[in-house]
Amino acid sequence: MGGVQPGSDRRTWQRYIALGDSFTEGLSDPDPAGPDAFRGWADRLAEHLAAAAPAGGIEYANLAIRGRLLPQVLAEQVPAALAAGPDLVSLVAGGNDLLRPGADPDRLAADLETAVVSFRRAGADVLLATGVDPRQTPIIRRTRGRVAVFNAHLWSIAARQGAVVLDQWGAAWLQDARLWDPGDRIHLTAEGHRRTALAAAAALGVPVAGDDTDWRTPLEPAPLRPPREVLAQELAWVRGFVVPWVGRRLRGRSSGDGRAAKRPQLERSDATVSPVIDL
Repeated sequence: MGGVQPGSDRRTWQRYIALGDSFTEGLSDPDPAGPDAFRGWADRLAEHLAAAAPAGGIEYANLAIRGRLLPQVLAEQVPAALAAGPDLVSLVAGGNDLLRPGADPDRLAADLETAVVSFRRAGADVLLATGVDPRQTPIIRRTRGRVAVFNAHLWSIAARQGAVVLDQWGAAWLQDARLWDPGDRIHLTAEGHRRTALAAAAALGVPVAGDDTDWRTPLEPAPLRPPREVLAQELAWVRGFVVPWVGRRLRGRSSGDGRAAKRPQLERSDATVSPVIDL
């Protein structure tokens, strides 16, 4: 994963705020702190930023909430983040919108750029992330064209506004199904989040102690699965994720209804070691 370098020459930050949906909330990366608690790539990135900071720690908030659409992120999370005065924000949203038939990636990108401009004018560096290429995921691959158009806009926005882009579309290792929750196939596993945090640190130019390049290394080839096992998993995915997702859409509901951000205020984050996770 590469990145368009930020407008400033900073490689350390003191106040990082993460905005977005379930991807940034960290779903499928369980946190030992509780049964419904999650870490995720943004929490892990905050630890890398803390390790690189001269003071050995940073202030970090995570405003992301699962199920949020881009207009909700822009209306609810962006003003709160601007008021807190961060020097770095990650703004990763639009994926839920692009899953919906009729989504307009051009309109979504234009709205996103308005938020990026606001942060840049306030003196904050901005980290964006392209969507992952969904070509290997049944049903979801129908969104591939919309995702590709939105991604192209993100690179243009970054070039115009001096933002950083975490390139997930071009990350071949993300095409390994073992890095994705088998239950929904749209959220990374703990190992996927660990690698993404390292990729984000690399895009930002943040030095990481130890082996900071293993995230690029593909997993060992997976053994072939019997056709009956593959079919059973496909049916389980449709029953367990696709059908409930469609049901929520028809009822106008979201998985994030009634939920609050897991880390709504800036709090100190210190460096920790995130080990490689055995798969």
